Amino acid sequence: MRHHSWTLSTWALLGSLAAGCGASHSHVTWTEASPREEAPLVTSAPEAPPLRASADPKAFAARYPNPALCEAAARRLQAESRDEGWAALKACIELTPFTQIRALLGGAWAQDLSVRPDAASLIARVVAQRGGSVSGELQYLQERKIPIFSLASAVERPDTYKGRYVMLRARVADQRSEGEKPTVWLVEHTLASVETNAPVGLGETYDISSISSGDLGGQTQLTGPGQLGGSVSTRERSSVTTTRKHYDNISDETGREALGRLQGADPFLEARRDYVFLARFDGVRLTSGGTDDDAEAPRIPVLTIVSYHSPQALVVY
Repeated sequence: MRHHSWTLSTWALLGSLAAGCGASHSHVTWTEASPREEAPLVTSAPEAPPLRASADPKAFAARYPNPALCEAAARRLQAESRDEGWAALKACIELTPFTQIRALLGGAWAQDLSVRPDAASLIARVVAQRGGSVSGELQYLQERKIPIFSLASAVERPDTYKGRYVMLRARVADQRSEGEKPTVWLVEHTLASVETNAPVGLGETYDISSISSGDLGGQTQLTGPGQLGGSVSTRERSSVTTTRKHYDNISDETGREALGRLQGADPFLEARRDYVFLARFDGVRLTSGGTDDDAEAPRIPVLTIVSYHSPQALVVY
């Protein structure tokens, strides 16, 4: 068998390559990684409890941009605590321009209005903030069976209404001290609507005048020749104006008066100003010169004033 001459040299070369590979191998050393540090758990601070209206009424009322939202928040609090809900409602009425009388007299607050001792005063405040149209508001209160009545009804049947609440819009005519408690003389007022015509835009006025004169000459048998003169003056004026009807509320007397007893002297109760009064009807008493036997003798109602409130200028209907 014949072999090629390059066979031995080829094997020698392969052997040298194998030896070189065996001599030049490298070692790899693995080191364990350091244990991973766990990130600390970040826990949020516990939420602050909801603001209690009984603790800070001003802060509670200031959270809401209008009285309607404030009253809605008070109803939500009422579901958790009736006392907290009532405190929230008081904050809404006393610290905002609250005029939502239908929300106040709605079913959500019916139970509180019947048992809370300050409920009637809150209603009187809302009536004043709505403009103080007491006669119209009393009609709505009667529909809701709220036991607040008019002075006229109490005077007509004093025995029936004695000890009950009455509400009236009145002006303080005088204030005197009668015994330990001061007494104010109240003149009842009501709001009456008055129609006026106010000019709107530009008006036009035309003024034309003319004067005519002349002489007349002649002769008569009795007087002979003569002359008669005179003048005639005419004037014409016309005006064109565009107007619009306006209705203003005017406080006018009803003809009824009353004596109101105060718990103490009150410098903020000013004379010759209108207020909305909530009072307890104590009956009527004879004026000076009358006798108990005289049924026609003039009598004046006597009230114990519970609260009073200044009416707003604008009336809410």
